[in-house]
Amino acid sequence: MSDDPNVADPASATTILTQQQPYSNHNGGHLVFGPDGYLYIGLGDGGSQGDPHDNGQNLGSLLGKILRVDVSGSSDTYSVPDDNPFISVSGALPEIWAYGLRNPWRFSFDRETGDLWIGDVGGSAWEEINYQPANWPGGANYGWNRVEGMHPTGTGNPPADLILPVAEYSHDYGVSITGGYVYRGQQI
Repeated sequence: MSDDPNVADPASATTILTQQQPYSNHNGGHLVFGPDGYLYIGLGDGGSQGDPHDNGQNLGSLLGKILRVDVSGSSDTYSVPDDNPFISVSGALPEIWAYGLRNPWRFSFDRETGDLWIGDVGGSAWEEINYQPANWPGGANYGWNRVEGMHPTGTGNPPADLILPVAEYSHDYGVSITGGYVYRGQQI
């Protein structure tokens, strides 16, 4: 921060994480600090159509995930919170908080409850909104690329630990869900 807490100091930028992208689309990229003070990072599945590299279901890849890291230290890197769900799982990357996402381009924490709402951009037919309650211990599998919204894609059996979206809409009504914030007002 600069002397003004509402203005960032551009000279202070530090790269803490990079990820190769196999294609030019579905790269995610949303960043938000959660109510727990950790940084949540949304990364798409790496692009193309149908997740050809199966990144969404691969716990050895950062793609198709929401990551959770601690950037509060004094170094130019991050640490992984001890309570991340895959920290002790062989073959899994410890940064992973949630997986099975196509492109969590926008997500936010409800300012009143701390619940996490994820707008996940669909494939050829369905857009979805995923939900994670504030007390969730992480590790949710939202099913991409085995399901799109609530619908099997034919790329394999839906995972046993699948968490279905709380809402979906078909491309008959619109495309590329962009997420947003929980709104409790009366004007909209």
